[in-house]
Amino acid sequence: MNRRILLALSAAFALTLPWVVVGGATTILPWLAPRLGLGYQAPTVLATLSTLETVFVTGLAVLGSAFLLAWAAETAEKDVPQAFAIAVLAVLAVAPEYAVDALYAWNAGAFAGTPRGAEAGNLAVANMTGANRILIGLGWAGIALFTIYRTGASDDPAVRNRRGILSDSVVLDREIGLEVVFLLLATLWAFLVPLNGGIDILDMLVLVGLYVCYIAVIIRGDVEPDTDHVGVPAYLQHFPKRLRIATVFGLFAYSGTMIFTAVEPFAHGLEFLGEGIGIPAFFMIQWIAPLASEAPELIVVVYLVNKARSTAGFNALISSKLNQWTLLIGTLVVVYSIALGRYGVLAFDFKQEAEIWLTAAQSFFAVSLLIRFEISVTEALTLLVLFLSQVLLEFIIIRDFVTLPVSSIELLLAYSIVYIVLGVTLFVQRRREFLILLRRTAGTIGEAMSSGDDRAHGADD
Repeated sequence: MNRRILLALSAAFALTLPWVVVGGATTILPWLAPRLGLGYQAPTVLATLSTLETVFVTGLAVLGSAFLLAWAAETAEKDVPQAFAIAVLAVLAVAPEYAVDALYAWNAGAFAGTPRGAEAGNLAVANMTGANRILIGLGWAGIALFTIYRTGASDDPAVRNRRGILSDSVVLDREIGLEVVFLLLATLWAFLVPLNGGIDILDMLVLVGLYVCYIAVIIRGDVEPDTDHVGVPAYLQHFPKRLRIATVFGLFAYSGTMIFTAVEPFAHGLEFLGEGIGIPAFFMIQWIAPLASEAPELIVVVYLVNKARSTAGFNALISSKLNQWTLLIGTLVVVYSIALGRYGVLAFDFKQEAEIWLTAAQSFFAVSLLIRFEISVTEALTLLVLFLSQVLLEFIIIRDFVTLPVSSIELLLAYSIVYIVLGVTLFVQRRREFLILLRRTAGTIGEAMSSGDDRAHGADD
């Protein structure tokens, strides 16, 4: 094995080992030992890690696992369509967010009818909306700016340099048109979610159904054999097919397990650290915890962009937004109902209704930016400034640093209107490109369905 490849793999696995030791000794073995008839107590040193030490150990595990995830997804592109490999990557990378949000939805059902249950329901929605807005406000905007201004960007075919201030842009792969249209459909439905009194079974059927349809289309696509890879993925792709597939599944399983188990203590550790310096708990759960759970996804995308694979990086971000905006919302009512012991609607207060409208409005504006498959510096900065200013102003209102003439809810609704106005303006200006996008997407779906039928007939023959 190439020494450089071995060093890279060893370094990534080494980053996860402290958590393997700590998590295994303090969680897995105490749970497993009684079931095997063994006596076991967690070592005191490992069981009493400080909050800062817990954040450090779990943070290293998340970082190492993010690299393993990225390598697995790139390696898988040799055997499955790139869009499907990226979709799997996106689901695994945001699995921590699913885990954190599912915990709040479960508590909402388990303690239904009590103040604790009502608060948990609100926290589930707050955590979900915070994660979605971070993914666009920081993720899309930050990665676009990083792509354009990083060292060596001139060698990236996705970067288009133009005359004028803040005119450079990132050109996106037109193959993401399918994701853009499905994201728009999910966004339009999200505006209706608060009108039903909570997240209900209809929301689940529509949103999860959209994602299932999306996967059904991309899995029927063709494998792109011409994609050039370097480093670890290039090495792994030279394995015999069975060994290569086993390696990919192994990396996905290992890194997914590490992220799934490490991110909750990582997020809660950050919450405790934030509360220690005076940041309100609710604010921490909406913003700091999702920021921690989104870290694997952002690390993976930075890695891809730094390898001049900007289109793959943005594909991963857009796919992540799509699955969070469909699966995450849709499955919350399932978790809630299981904990409740019967079907129930995951209710939330008017503040969270405004949060959902703002999140949908931001998503609507973000989709309008993608119609031309290009994001300029100006557009990325607009996304970033709108996101950061809203969070900052809401924090000022919550902490009463300065008396503002609006309430927190009024602020959310005002920003929603700004996003919608900007989005509608762009849709009107780019209506021709939007119609072309719709026709192209319809053609993609038609080709995928017909190719699937052809394969089925071929198998029968």
